[in-house]
Amino acid sequence: MKRILLLLAVLLAPMAHAYADSAVNEVYEVRQYGAVGDGKTLDTAAIQKAINAASAAGGGTVVFTPGTYLSSSLQILSQVTLQLEKDATLLGSPVRTWYQKANFYALLVADEQMNVGIRGKGVIDGNGALLAADTRKLANEGILPDAKEGQRPLIINFRKCKGVTVSGITLRNSAMWVQDYRECDDLLMENITVRSNVVQNNDGIDITDCKRVVVRGCDIDSEDDGICPKSSSPTKFCEDILIENCRVRSSCNALKFGTASKGGFKNITVRNLEIYDTYQSAIALELVDGGAMENINISNIKISDCNNPLFIRLGNRNAGKPGTVQGISISDVTAVIPSRPPGAKCQYWDHWRHYMNSLTTALIVGLPGHPIRNVKLRNISFLYGGIGEAPQPKHILLKDLKKVSEQTKEYPEAWRFGVVPAWGFYMRHVEGIEMENVTLKVKGTDYRAALLCDDAQNISCKSLKVLSAGKEPVIVLHDVQGAAFRDTVAPANTVEFIRKIGGTTQVQELAK
Repeated sequence: MKRILLLLAVLLAPMAHAYADSAVNEVYEVRQYGAVGDGKTLDTAAIQKAINAASAAGGGTVVFTPGTYLSSSLQILSQVTLQLEKDATLLGSPVRTWYQKANFYALLVADEQMNVGIRGKGVIDGNGALLAADTRKLANEGILPDAKEGQRPLIINFRKCKGVTVSGITLRNSAMWVQDYRECDDLLMENITVRSNVVQNNDGIDITDCKRVVVRGCDIDSEDDGICPKSSSPTKFCEDILIENCRVRSSCNALKFGTASKGGFKNITVRNLEIYDTYQSAIALELVDGGAMENINISNIKISDCNNPLFIRLGNRNAGKPGTVQGISISDVTAVIPSRPPGAKCQYWDHWRHYMNSLTTALIVGLPGHPIRNVKLRNISFLYGGIGEAPQPKHILLKDLKKVSEQTKEYPEAWRFGVVPAWGFYMRHVEGIEMENVTLKVKGTDYRAALLCDDAQNISCKSLKVLSAGKEPVIVLHDVQGAAFRDTVAPANTVEFIRKIGGTTQVQELAK
């Protein structure tokens, strides 16, 4: 707790300074600089004139009074805060060729600026459906090379900025990711709302290679990943980050580290999240580009109606050698993984909808010779819907463990491993896993094992409560060197409790 309080003090000191600066600066109303706000007249030049005037004066607040302000790209400058009052909307132009870029094309661009902000009770609407359609049209005409991620504009793209505050506003309908903060220091995102499901790749929040970040009280509903730290530079980390008190719905992954993971992630605390109606992983920690992931603490997460509660993955997609994943603590998590048809509520695009398999097992999967190390799971409760009493043709059976693909270089998603021979947890290439007070239950029926460890060392289970059993053994240990089960009781209808296969040795079953 002391470490967290110290981290918050460090994080918030420069942000408080930025607020203080803006409080004494002048107000620049965009209508006074010629903005019309009728939703039809292009107000870009007038708004930019107000921003330039505020910056030239040493800083100020650029105010949008009620109205709809149509605009293409705006350059946000140092010491300037945009304030959108209630019933004010900044609407992105649907004309793709009018947009400028930092890393990406975006409606709001800030490049190497200091003490910049966006706040208020208004709305920034990316006009994403029309803007994406214009991008596709230009690509078909050969004017643009394609209509992929690099060509469709974001709403916000801030790069190499210091002292960034985004507070209170609603962001909706982006043509690509909603917002990306790249190599920014001292970033506060507080009480913002994201509603973006109009095109593919609508990430809610992307935090790339940033330091000292607080994301607090945000409400995210996104077609793609909800809250997504990334690391695109091999020399930088996404580090010293606090994410708390947020509500997230995603047609992909709700909380996702990666996939970009060249430098990596360290010193990140996530707590008090509500995750709901999510169609891939609720929590996805992915390191596939050679970086490092360490000192990650996730706690107090409530998950309802998701396809996969937890996915921790070490891969080797683009690096010469795999990175490292170690020092992860996940505690006080409840999850409901129901039996629902794939895509029943999902707003995912039709050509991707077939990926949305329901009931994906919790996975912790490293690589041969490169295990995921030192993961602590405490006070966890997962309730699965169950896939039935008998295997289906595409299921991977216990006798066919080698058929579970390594997926070494593939884009990491939990569904890629298929229907594995365990319904609760599947762990492979791991070392030093500690499970304490973990409860696993199936609401219906499931023939598979509850827990399967393959190529593992030093597995510790204390008070593991498996409340459901099928035809397979409750626990399967394959090539496990060292496992201890303390206060772990088999369900009443157990056929076989623990099966030791392969080169499994040193397994202890201990009473309290």
